[in-house]
Amino acid sequence: MKIAILTNEYPPHIYGGAGVHVEHLVRKLAALAGRQHQINVLCFGDQQEKTDNITVQGVNPDFPFAAQDPRHVKMFEALLRNLVMAGVLAGADIVHCHTWYTHLAGCLLQQMLGIPLVLTTHSLEPQRPWKAEQLGSGYQAVTWLERTAYQNADGVIAVSQAIRQDVHDIYDVPLAKIRVIYNGIDTQKYRPTSDPALLAAYNIRPDKPFILFVGRITRQKGIIHLVQAIKYLKPGLQVVLCAGGPDTADLGKEMAARVEQARADTENELIWIEKFLPPEQIVALYSQAALFVCPSVYEPFGIINLEAMACGTPVVASAVGGIKEVVDAETGVLVPFAPQSRTNPEPQDPERFARDLAAAINRLLQDPEKLQTMGLKARQRVEQHFSWESIAQQTLDFYRELTITSYPGYPDTLTIPPNPL
Repeated sequence: MKIAILTNEYPPHIYGGAGVHVEHLVRKLAALAGRQHQINVLCFGDQQEKTDNITVQGVNPDFPFAAQDPRHVKMFEALLRNLVMAGVLAGADIVHCHTWYTHLAGCLLQQMLGIPLVLTTHSLEPQRPWKAEQLGSGYQAVTWLERTAYQNADGVIAVSQAIRQDVHDIYDVPLAKIRVIYNGIDTQKYRPTSDPALLAAYNIRPDKPFILFVGRITRQKGIIHLVQAIKYLKPGLQVVLCAGGPDTADLGKEMAARVEQARADTENELIWIEKFLPPEQIVALYSQAALFVCPSVYEPFGIINLEAMACGTPVVASAVGGIKEVVDAETGVLVPFAPQSRTNPEPQDPERFARDLAAAINRLLQDPEKLQTMGLKARQRVEQHFSWESIAQQTLDFYRELTITSYPGYPDTLTIPPNPL
């Protein structure tokens, strides 16, 4: 089988969970496939790689776009890369796309090569209205493109049961077309790791517990709500925010103002690391934190929680989307969350959500013995349920089903497996 994987993110250019997913999926698919299958990765960037059964080709055409709205340039650049991808792919038996950034190329190749199109659902644009801040009216265009791809795809991989239902409800994709295959984690890379020197480098005191946030500064990750919760935390701890890359300049300014106010409202130390750290430093921060906090307002899966859990750290997280399938009562606390609507996931009552976050954090920090037990259980849960080897095998099996069964008849014969958890 010749497998084409189309993605925006691929090493070394990774900034989110979709990129992490693709990186590990490709590696494990290659290990499973041996030389019997060939994997061709087309991605955004200047990457060039070739091994026995993996070819990676970055696509980075240089073309100066004119745009009535400067926010449209990013969309135009992505669409141009899609046209290049559709032109350079010599042949494939199946094309697998990740995020709207590659959906146009996937749809074109499906038609031109007569091959099945698979989409992995890392998120859905209608559930991320804040993207309009980045794309302007281009947000409507990419949502249309995403809808078109989903309604023409031969198969969809959903990273959680929650997002599977969303794909069905929002884009009318038959449930029989949608296979749930969870994200995974590299348990050798993400494991309990102590590094006191790293704490010292960022002025994190070893004699006080600290709670940790890791993520981009984006509405989706709910970091503004966590900053709002800081004033309700009990004294005697540190708050470490490893957060950079604001979606917009305005959001960056809002974040800075909120942090300044939070520092004025609390006795606790607030340490803001305004940059993306290398993985080995993130692992050490996860491992030495008392708690990891994930206040996301929208999270189809939440691979960030798996990373913390693999490092033996309990999680306090919003009870949204796929997080509810990752974090259970033995590994953390899920904070009740009421969104404004399906297409506006911001909390109905932001102040109450902030107070509830703080209450959950305070409650767990009062019980060190429980924290330790939860950390051990978190590591065990990751090892038992979120192996990349299993995920790659399930994906390869799905490819085989789609390449031997004709669409549109196949949804009527596809057996939907039960929730693997």
